[in-house]
Parts: sequence; C-alpha cells; structure tokens
Amino acid sequence: MITTKMRPDQTESSERIRCVIADDHELVRYGVRRLLEDAGDFVVVAEAADAAQALKLTLQHRPDLVLLDIGMPGMSSFEAGRLIEEHSPGTRIVFLTMHEDKEYVWQAMRSGASGYLLKDTPTEMLLSALREVRAGQHVWSPRIDAVLRPDAGTSGSGAHVTMRRSNLTAREREVMRLLAEGRTVRQAASELGVSVKTVEAHKFNLMRKLDIHNKAQLVTTAIQKKILPAPIPT
Repeated sequence: MITTKMRPDQTESSERIRCVIADDHELVRYGVRRLLEDAGDFVVVAEAADAAQALKLTLQHRPDLVLLDIGMPGMSSFEAGRLIEEHSPGTRIVFLTMHEDKEYVWQAMRSGASGYLLKDTPTEMLLSALREVRAGQHVWSPRIDAVLRPDAGTSGSGAHVTMRRSNLTAREREVMRLLAEGRTVRQAASELGVSVKTVEAHKFNLMRKLDIHNKAQLVTTAIQKKILPAPIPT
C-alpha cells in the first residue's frame, strides 16, 4: 500500500522537512506520520510498504529525509539506501527500526545512512534527531552508540568485528587529514572528487572508530597517528 498526500496547509511551505516513510506495518506508518506532522515543521509526502516502493517514491518526490524500516518484504532496505544515496544525493537516509544488531548498524552506515534510530526513541528525541540529520549531522540512538563503542565487540563466533583504533582505511585517513587541516566537508569532497555524503560517511566512521567528538580531538588524534605533522614549538 502506498499513499502520497499532503495536508492543504503544507503544500505551500518550502521550509518544512519533507519526508518519505517506509514500513510494512500500516499502523506504524500512521503513527510516525501523525508524530511528524503534529510537530509542525515536517510534512510526509509519501508512504511505502516496502523498500522498492520507498526507492521509487524517493526518486519521484526527492524528499529531505527517507525513514526506512529493516526487514520489509522484497528488496533489502540497505540496497534501497545505497540506490537512494546514488540517485538522490539530496535525500538523507534514516533507518527507524527495532533492530540493535551491530551488523545491521554497519550495513546501514555502508549504505549511506545519516541516522539509525530505534522505534522506542522518545518522541522529542526522535524529532530532534531528524532535525539534526536534516541539518547535516549523523545521529543514532543512545543504545546504538553503546553497540558502536570500540570495546563493544563480541567474542566467540567472531560474527562481529570489534572496531579498533588502528583500522582506519586509506580514504578515512585522507578525510581525517583534510578535516584536521581545516577543510569543510564540502571542500574535502571537492578535493577528493567524491560526494559530500561520501565524505560525511567517512567522517562518521572514523569518529566512531576513534571515539572523537570534536575538532580539537580530531586534530590531536591526527597528530598522534602521524596523519598531520606535529606543530613546531615556537
């Protein structure tokens, strides 16, 4: 089932955050729509019952945000995310799900997601997180943050890979150097010849791996890892 409608009072506003909701449960879609539209600064331009429909509607409407469930029938939500990232770069992808598994989180990140939020997220926190994603930030639920900590790996089967402080990829090191040198994400993307969202994804990954939370820590860690030269004492 797909619905594509807007309330009359929302069609003329270009400032509202335009969203597509994808979930195979109609009641969930209804609840999320009500939550968003009652907030006043969101408008739901379309709903989809599976990932393929979400992809089609996203390419049709070019929304600011697409909220994807995981485990819908048919096409993988992660594949839909990758295709949205490729063909609608102005749309930010947020996974809204019940799943806390680390592998799902990593697949979401690799697909270009800017957010990973759990369905039990309190209303105001959810709305705030979506606004932050629209503003260019990466967000995830607090329990997901715990899953992604470097010491949160599992033992035994080896199904999950523990993140270590030394496992930056070559591209992540390039992004770290440019950002530590003072480039903006857009400037770094231009210099590397990639999209802004690609640089944001690399930045997200390296900051999670290294437990970095601000620019000062980024610069300090870049010097420690010899990505930047140490300053010469004066």
